[in-house]
Amino acid sequence: MSYYRNFKASKLHAHCESCYSRRCRAPVEISVSCVIISCRALCGATFHLCKEEEHTLLCPNEKVPCLNAQFGCPFRMCRSKQAKHLEVCPASVICCSMEWNRWPLEDIQNDFYINLLKDDKEGEALDLSMAIRDQRYLCNRIKMKSLFPELVEEDDEPLPPEEEEGAVGGKPYSNGAEVNGGSDYPFGKGPTPATQKENIQEEKVAAAEERTLDRDKYDRYEMMFSMERGGCKQASIQNQDDKTVSKGSSKESEQNAVGGSVGHAPWQRGVLERVGQDMTAQEYNMYIVHNGRMLISFGQMAACTPREKDFVYGNLEPIPVMTLYNYKPPISYRGKRIHKKDYSKIPDTEHKYTDTSDLGLSEEDIHVTDEMYATLLCCAEKEVRGHKICETVGIDGNFVDIATQTYSYPTAPFQPDTSLADITADKELKLYVQTVTESITSRHDTTSCTFTFRCGHPFRRDEYPYHYKNVHADIQFSLEGWFEQRCPLAYLGCTYVRKNICPLAQKATISYHQNLSTFSLKPQVCGPVITTGEPGPPQAKQAKYEDSLGNLPYEVLCHIASFLDCFTLSQLALVSQLFRDVCATHLQERGMVSLKWRKKSYSHGGSRWKCSKVWEFSNLFSKVDRWCLGDEPSMSDHLKVCPFYQREMKTERIAVMLKDWKKNQLN
Repeated sequence: MSYYRNFKASKLHAHCESCYSRRCRAPVEISVSCVIISCRALCGATFHLCKEEEHTLLCPNEKVPCLNAQFGCPFRMCRSKQAKHLEVCPASVICCSMEWNRWPLEDIQNDFYINLLKDDKEGEALDLSMAIRDQRYLCNRIKMKSLFPELVEEDDEPLPPEEEEGAVGGKPYSNGAEVNGGSDYPFGKGPTPATQKENIQEEKVAAAEERTLDRDKYDRYEMMFSMERGGCKQASIQNQDDKTVSKGSSKESEQNAVGGSVGHAPWQRGVLERVGQDMTAQEYNMYIVHNGRMLISFGQMAACTPREKDFVYGNLEPIPVMTLYNYKPPISYRGKRIHKKDYSKIPDTEHKYTDTSDLGLSEEDIHVTDEMYATLLCCAEKEVRGHKICETVGIDGNFVDIATQTYSYPTAPFQPDTSLADITADKELKLYVQTVTESITSRHDTTSCTFTFRCGHPFRRDEYPYHYKNVHADIQFSLEGWFEQRCPLAYLGCTYVRKNICPLAQKATISYHQNLSTFSLKPQVCGPVITTGEPGPPQAKQAKYEDSLGNLPYEVLCHIASFLDCFTLSQLALVSQLFRDVCATHLQERGMVSLKWRKKSYSHGGSRWKCSKVWEFSNLFSKVDRWCLGDEPSMSDHLKVCPFYQREMKTERIAVMLKDWKKNQLN
């Protein structure tokens, strides 16, 4: 505040600068004092007229932009309401950081996992839908070059850099929630003449910045680099002959060593005498500290311990570095009693090299391998054990794991950028990951763990608590036997699943969208079927039914859209341009502003990352405060007709020892 007063001192009168009385009676005089006024925004403050501009910086009723205006918030409000507005600010976006682990299957030939994909055609099982989504994301993440570099083709020419779209380092959100289609202009409109002029001006400025060169900085840096280069040359020569400077040095170094006796370069003769005369004692000490190594190399000063005066131990034997691979226990080592073995009971063994031919299998059976299953096992081994299966690792000083695992991939060799998804793109969909998730533990590094998955969806600050409660706490981490209940005979191959929980207030069921990676409420609509009365395919009837909704007045459609949740609005905006405009009317109230980074290339060859503000809807479905038990049949009703539930009827007689039974009764 003091800085502002000094800066504005010329605009304040001599009396008003130190007067803080609300009932000041000083007369109005030019350049001395002014009249007392009240705040025009009716905040109740009273002050001199010359302090009105200063009061606007503190007035609680002054209209100011939001604190997140630079991030895209368009609202203006009173200064006293800024804190309250942050709770519902569309530019105050939170990215969900919930994480979970999902490990690969130990046995992909299990009947349960095979039957899951056969019976679940519509994706009603939530745990299976999430597992398939995580498996697809896992395949795109794993690069074959990181696991099997020996199976990758060597690329002579470097690959051109790919231009990424969306956020830096990530992929754009594919939830279909961008109302303006991902463009830089609001509500899908094209560029205006003013915008085109601004882009041309930015391109000219960018080209001018690249062409502009500061000659002073360039000359100074060039001089510094030339001096360092000369010093490095002279230092290399000095290391070869410590007593004399080589006569075969470069012309530049020789000139610097002989001539130029007026500077402070470490390689010039008499530099210490000149430095002692031109500099103070403190500057001289700092010069010695920074340039002492070069002064010793050029012979300007003697080292503290010259090489010819170093203490010599005599003939020394090189001592190898001890590691887990070359360490040998001393002869005096004696193992503890628990480590000792009775060698008389150990069978005779012999060292013998074996390979796959000892298994008695044909070459076709040996080469037939599931590439995805083998790759996931390698990733799991690297994550849990800390090394690859085919890598020799020392356990301690006495034991070493010698790797003998080999791989045979029919699709090898791979391209440098090949991922696991590219290898398994044309193959039949199979389940390779478990349907049961695991919470994050302390022994895993989430930044590098391959089997760690993150939610990553953006939400407004007031929407995030409901997202975490409904999606993660209520649904995702309650799928194992509580939200969904599978048949007790699932280990035999039964795929029956029963949904126990449903929303209390809404008549809807929970569904999972694999492409959008989100849950949603699917309402149970009960009403008459609308038909056209004319024969025809069902597609024609459905198209006419959709047109009937679009024929409603625009105001009615906006009123209907006000009852929809954010996820439904994001999907409705993708239907047509009409519904896109309808959903755009609720953007400022229900939407949020996200920053999208895109790489923009200019005509002169340069490029720059530009940030654009995009309005979109989040993936939040209708808030569910309470859940209730569903009305589906109980699990006992299913067990009556379960094909895997087979009863074993005992019809044979069993002999009973009556004498022993009577004796036990008497005792």
